[in-house]
Amino acid sequence: MVPSRLALPALVVFAAAGAAQAVSPIAEVVCGPREEIAAKLGRQFGAVRTGSGLRGPEAVLEIWTNPQSGEWTLVQAYVEGRSCILAMGEAWETVTPEAAAGESGTAG
Repeated sequence: MVPSRLALPALVVFAAAGAAQAVSPIAEVVCGPREEIAAKLGRQFGAVRTGSGLRGPEAVLEIWTNPQSGEWTLVQAYVEGRSCILAMGEAWETVTPEAAAGESGTAG
């Protein structure tokens, strides 16, 4: 049996090793002028901005999606004009508030 004081650090090491092996579409955060990031998402990936929300007084999180391919990109845009691609993925599904309420079993 592993002493409890060693169990948590061992778990963290194994979890970190698994995360390091996970394949990511982007190896690091990519930043640039917002206009360039937006143009590249549209031109290269066929993406359009489909959602956004404030992340404090200095930043907005944006979701860019390609409706045909289902690919999505999470972008953080800063007030000074810089944007950073934080994550990319596939199989994006837009859920209406009505459908989300039905899935959770609560009425809106």
